[in-house]
Amino acid sequence: MKDIITNELSKALKNGDKERIHTLRLIIAAIKDKEIASRSSGEDSEILEGTIIQLLKKMVKQRNDSIEMFEKASRIELAEKEKLEITIINEFLPKQLSEEETKKICFETMKKVGASSVKDMG
Repeated sequence: MKDIITNELSKALKNGDKERIHTLRLIIAAIKDKEIASRSSGEDSEILEGTIIQLLKKMVKQRNDSIEMFEKASRIELAEKEKLEITIINEFLPKQLSEEETKKICFETMKKVGASSVKDMG
């Protein structure tokens, strides 16, 4: 995943997309920080894809918190910048299931295991 992000940064540099360049550099910096922290704690220097996904989710959460604060302070331009960063970060996260898709999977699983009440689902 780190390679994919690095390749996307190269493309953004070629295209001159400043916002994308900024966000991708932030992601790469966060990954490198995590790798350094892993090395200092005696773990592998390469971090796994799952760790990168957790890191990206944390970045999205931080930006959502910032958006909320910026909107309360009537700083709409900063909130919009954060929303753009979230959009770019979300490109690298796995697709989230919609509520309908989640319900469908749950009902299929209930049929498969024969669960008919809440008592059966424990």
